[in-house]
Amino acid sequence: MAQRTVTIVGQGYVGLPLAQAAARADWTVHGLDVTQSLVDQLNGGTSHVDDLSDTDIQEMIDLGYRATTDPSVVSESDVVVICVPTPLGDGGSPDLGAVKGASRTVGDNLSAGTTVILESTTYPGTTDDVVKPILEMASGLTGGTDFQLAYSPERVDPGSKKFGIKNTPKLMGGINDASTQAAVAFYGAFVDEPVAMNGMREAETAKLLENTFRHVNIALVDEMAKFCKELNIDIWEVIRGASTKPFGFMKFTPGPGVGGHCIPIDPNYLSYEVRNQLGYPFRFVELAQEINNSMPRYVVDRVGELLNEHRKPLNGSDVLLLGVTYKADIADQRESPAMPVAELLRERGANIRFHDPMVDTWKLESGSVVREASLEDAVKEADVVVVLQAHESYALGKLAADAKVMLDTRGTAPAPAVRL
Repeated sequence: MAQRTVTIVGQGYVGLPLAQAAARADWTVHGLDVTQSLVDQLNGGTSHVDDLSDTDIQEMIDLGYRATTDPSVVSESDVVVICVPTPLGDGGSPDLGAVKGASRTVGDNLSAGTTVILESTTYPGTTDDVVKPILEMASGLTGGTDFQLAYSPERVDPGSKKFGIKNTPKLMGGINDASTQAAVAFYGAFVDEPVAMNGMREAETAKLLENTFRHVNIALVDEMAKFCKELNIDIWEVIRGASTKPFGFMKFTPGPGVGGHCIPIDPNYLSYEVRNQLGYPFRFVELAQEINNSMPRYVVDRVGELLNEHRKPLNGSDVLLLGVTYKADIADQRESPAMPVAELLRERGANIRFHDPMVDTWKLESGSVVREASLEDAVKEADVVVVLQAHESYALGKLAADAKVMLDTRGTAPAPAVRL
């Protein structure tokens, strides 16, 4: 039996781990990307994502993986998977520019008998109403007859030591049963539990429900954190107590805001489509967005209150921000709440510095932020230290003891740190 070939369009945080999984399952893998410098970096054995090391990339190369900017590899592929970004555009509407561009590229090079799968998060109906027509127009082929088409939402948890592609159940739904089964056959080669859905829209919506669930529950504890502070109730102790219930409760914790590639963005896709198709709001999502977006300003207000208690104004004070990534122990800064926190502090006249073991340089819209070389000295010298991301390497007990004032937005530092 000839070795099967897959082209994965987009070699970022989703596409590259997928390429690794397919290569390990004896697929010939082409990693198609539009950025030549990234392609050169990968073919040189260097990783650019947290979950894969340089050794992992070299292993993939040894297994036959190649990154490329040449779209002709699509024509020789049995399967093509689209893993490109789907950010929010102006006004919070979905930006499908990358999905449309990738679909045109795939369609221009598509051969009969190929299975095309979209993994990019998007609103329900995108695969059928946007991707399929582009593929058909560009290729002259008919979806469901000449080629198979399915949607399978990515479920990548960056930095997770417990869940990866293999042991995370994978949803997939096609434009017909043959398309669904073709996707099951592909993912079944390296995923322990491929889950066939009844349709593409259900698969698309399931992804949005997963992240909307988190979005809404984070907003719940964020709002509770605010009024618990006013009522002199320890929200962290409340959460600890509630978490002892072995059923009917799932732990969520407050923080400086939501970040990453999913939570700040995905629920808006669902809200957008509800308004677009039905003409009324998805109230839970819009309220959650309002609450979560208010947290950076709340953090800055708390910093001002703490400084005021020590008879210092925020204007002119030295504020050290610890941890500026969106998640602990990874370098990913996408949609990190540290960015609006820093911008708001600057607007109010604070002198901001930062330290993050995962980040060497940090740029905001208002300009770069100075990275402190010595964590210990910076903590002692700052008027206030704000823990925005509790990386495992931070000895928060010692840092809290050394700091003049510490505000911990993650609820992990012991006294004398003040928790959000």
